[in-house]
Amino acid sequence: MKREPTRRAVEPLDKLLAALGPSEAFETLAALLPEAAVFVVDAERTIVHWSPGAERLLGDAPEQAVGRMCLNAIRCHECLLGCGIAEHGQVNGYALELYRTDRRIIPTRKFAKGFFDAEGRFAGGIEVLIPTGAPTDEDGAQPVLSDQEESFHGLVSRDPTMRRAFQTIRNVAETDAAVLVRGESGTGKELVARAIHAESHRRDSPFVAVNCAALTPSLIESELFGHVKGAFTGAAADRQGLFQQADRGTLFLDEVAELSLDAQGKLLRVLEEHVVTRVGGTGGVPVDVRIVAATHRALREEVKKGAFREDLMYRLRVVPIFLPTLRERRGDLELLLRRFLEEFNRRGPRRVARIAPEAMRALLDHAWPGNVRELRNVVEYAFAVSRGPEIGLDEFPPELRELHGDERSPGRLSRPPREDERTRIRRALERSAGKVGDAAALLDMSLATFWRKRKKYGF
Repeated sequence: MKREPTRRAVEPLDKLLAALGPSEAFETLAALLPEAAVFVVDAERTIVHWSPGAERLLGDAPEQAVGRMCLNAIRCHECLLGCGIAEHGQVNGYALELYRTDRRIIPTRKFAKGFFDAEGRFAGGIEVLIPTGAPTDEDGAQPVLSDQEESFHGLVSRDPTMRRAFQTIRNVAETDAAVLVRGESGTGKELVARAIHAESHRRDSPFVAVNCAALTPSLIESELFGHVKGAFTGAAADRQGLFQQADRGTLFLDEVAELSLDAQGKLLRVLEEHVVTRVGGTGGVPVDVRIVAATHRALREEVKKGAFREDLMYRLRVVPIFLPTLRERRGDLELLLRRFLEEFNRRGPRRVARIAPEAMRALLDHAWPGNVRELRNVVEYAFAVSRGPEIGLDEFPPELRELHGDERSPGRLSRPPREDERTRIRRALERSAGKVGDAAALLDMSLATFWRKRKKYGF
């Protein structure tokens, strides 16, 4: 009963649009927004309509903008990876800083809507940029993070999970509670440890980091607790261990799950007594150290397997902090990419102003098993192997080119006869252990398409 009046209201509008012509109606509507930039992109993100307001706001005439890819026509201070609507479907009030043709910077808010065909492929979209302030000179200006983004001791994110982690770090830093940081390799565990130290009352004392996986069984005790002269062959002088070196400061134990059970027992004793005994020594040395540990393993599972002491787990895991993978915080990829481009642009000699469309798609679709560290390495590789203002797909490391070139990568899932799409998606998620980026790669789908289909089928 509620739909009928709506349909009757729409029918006259349909007739009017048919009489006027859709193009004229849209152009008229866009022209009625003189302060805003309104433009339309097709499936390849090429601009097909450019409003008078877009010309006034950004400085490009329609003949200069139409036919160009939006990333090349819209000189964005914040976004180097694309408009976002092909990946997310819709953008509501996203803060951007844009360069005008006169090189002045103008702050804007972006509203956009993407359209998709029956197969879930991006078909095009409409975007509106609304100015939120007056243009400013570029000289001396620094990029300003929007209220959706946060930069914190070398970490940058707009992801809600990461931003909650930032607040947890601030809170726990006010105490001396032990912290266990959990996350895959390359997610920034040491940066979190350094942030805890920098926010704490221990900030003026040493921060000492050690990778426990690199400590050999014969050297663990000496490295952590120190030794006295003559304690063993090669001990030519007294040596302070890492606990003494970090006294009154913070000791970061990376990959703590790799310690042997024997070393775990000795570490537990120090944490309980706050005293270290050097190898070959007789008396204990008091230490005041804040412990931050990190691991990519689930310690509870290691305890069940008998590979980690339960009592030590509880000592280390007073406050757990979980870091999401880059696959789980896709919205941060453009922020991180921008940061790395700025870093390597400053170093020279190459200066990159843009990334080729096919290269951008490869970055967006990649599963990033090495997380943020892998992304930085890809950017550094691209800067090293070539010159010029644009990064292309052929400037990426071989493994990235092979995954996103024309040939299908080995290991992807083929479509068995009569197997429906829902089953294929479920199988891919099972095979990839729930990792969305890996599952999309197995099905030879873009990540955006996979997310839409996953939502459609309720996975």
